[in-house]
Amino acid sequence: MFNSLNKILSKSAIKKSIFIYTIIFILVGWCNIYLALLTLIFVLIQHISDLEHNKYLTDEMPFPYLILEGSKIIYADEKATEIKKFSVGKKITDYIHGFDTNLEKQKIIFDDNYYYGYFGATKIDRTYKILYLIKYEGNETKFINTAVGLIMVDNYDEALKTTEEIKKPLLLALIERKLNAMALDLGGIIKKFEHDKYIFIFSQDKLDYFKEKKFYILNQIREIDMGNQFPLTLSIGIGIGGKTLNQSMEYARASLDLALDRGGDQVLIKNANKFYFFGDKQTKINTNTKVRARVKTYIFKELISEASNIIVMGHKNSDPDCLGSAIGVYKFVTSEGKKCRIILNEVTESIKLMYEKIIETLEYKTDVFIKNQEVEKFLDASSLIVIVDTHRPSLLDFPELIKNSHHVVVFDHHRKNVEFVDDTVMNYYEPYASSTAELVTEMLQIKDIKLSATEANALLAGIMIDTKNFTFKTGARTYEVAAFLQRKGADSTCVKMFFRDDFETYKAKISAITNMQIFNKNIAISVCGKNNSNAILIAAQAADELLNINGIAAAFVLCEYENKIIISARSLGKINVQLIMERMGGGGHFSSSGAQLEKISINDAIEKLKNAINS
Repeated sequence: MFNSLNKILSKSAIKKSIFIYTIIFILVGWCNIYLALLTLIFVLIQHISDLEHNKYLTDEMPFPYLILEGSKIIYADEKATEIKKFSVGKKITDYIHGFDTNLEKQKIIFDDNYYYGYFGATKIDRTYKILYLIKYEGNETKFINTAVGLIMVDNYDEALKTTEEIKKPLLLALIERKLNAMALDLGGIIKKFEHDKYIFIFSQDKLDYFKEKKFYILNQIREIDMGNQFPLTLSIGIGIGGKTLNQSMEYARASLDLALDRGGDQVLIKNANKFYFFGDKQTKINTNTKVRARVKTYIFKELISEASNIIVMGHKNSDPDCLGSAIGVYKFVTSEGKKCRIILNEVTESIKLMYEKIIETLEYKTDVFIKNQEVEKFLDASSLIVIVDTHRPSLLDFPELIKNSHHVVVFDHHRKNVEFVDDTVMNYYEPYASSTAELVTEMLQIKDIKLSATEANALLAGIMIDTKNFTFKTGARTYEVAAFLQRKGADSTCVKMFFRDDFETYKAKISAITNMQIFNKNIAISVCGKNNSNAILIAAQAADELLNINGIAAAFVLCEYENKIIISARSLGKINVQLIMERMGGGGHFSSSGAQLEKISINDAIEKLKNAINS
């Protein structure tokens, strides 16, 4: 050991010392030969002392150690080479990813063994540092390589209620058996902590294997059939990369919450930086229970009573669902005796006829509809901001409004995106619902609030446009609220009048349909003509019409609008267009979605779309 260190020092440290002291010796020698000799003797004694000191520091040390010159490995003792085959001359970062030579202490992993790396307080000289590797046997470090999963069985209560009494124990046993088999396969542990929730802990090294197997547990649970009318699905949130087990658990909890808000039946993985989405290949089941709606109605009523006034805001390029649900919230608020305003900066072609009919009513002719610049005079510290038909700040009509507000409510039926308004006093996400208008109407129905025929038509218009006249995403609750609106005076014939096109718009839509191209045998892709103020509406309608062609499973129509490329995506349920649009920065639903692209040509956007479809 001493000889090894001596070799290192002789190559650099000794050379440096001799060079420096030789210069001193020569300079001093010119003046006094005796003083020069004394200086040389002192140098030799000091050098031998340093060698003995370093010998004591290293040979007597029980820990493995390395000697580094910057990040370069100069020497590794026998104990260190037993941990890892370190090669002299290579960098320490070649063996320890992310190693920081400036940190005095850091955690290191070698083949599932955990160490603390310490730089010794004593240096061989100014150039070299000693790195000691001390094995850590505790639990804290091992959590770095531990994945934490939270699992929830979707539709658990509904499935159990629709299963024969004699088959219920078998259904529950089957769920337990498949989950336990998964845990055994991944070398982890799983534990039920509620009737429909489990915690699952396993090595992060097994996560790649789980991905390769396409999270097979989703299909296994989905295939369980014991006569239950509601299919069973799983929502799984996995947290990885936390500095502690508790932090990984927080990541898992956030992942599960987002998976549930997106409709369930999927796996979400979260680390410190982002979410990763897997699964979600099935359309969602519309549940018949109204318990959640009643709870949200009560909470919203309490929030209104505490607010000085309410400001309702939807998304940019407002559509019938956005405007209709805003009108519904307005009626709910005014029925509680509070003032309410609706932010509407632009009356788009899709809501023009509907809006004109609404403002014919005396109540809406005043200051109900306001623009961004007017908001300030109605806003105070206790104002309540209500967001409808979106949950993404970047899509809001006036996103700056929520930045300094701590009183925000969100109503939305779109599946939750990684970008969402997180500082809310209440949110009502319901991906099963056909539309936001359906959610709001259900709350009006619970309170049995009086509506005018025009208001009922506005809400029905929102439902009809999002369900394509009760064709898509239509469940028992959708028909119930539609029946309620008809009892309040809504007329589907009048509503259809809101959606009539002028001749130029109709021609542009027909052009988009006739100029489509077929991609991957069953996907239609088309482009709307330029310079059309109704481009977004035409794209959406053309995508709907393309689905009427035999053999077309999904349709994507692109248009140029305000220096952006807008994509309207539709499907008949076999292809999840929402996942495709998410890859392009958009979102929506399984069968109806969209995206906006900036700084890109229409041809490049089509190529990007094709790549997203293939992926």
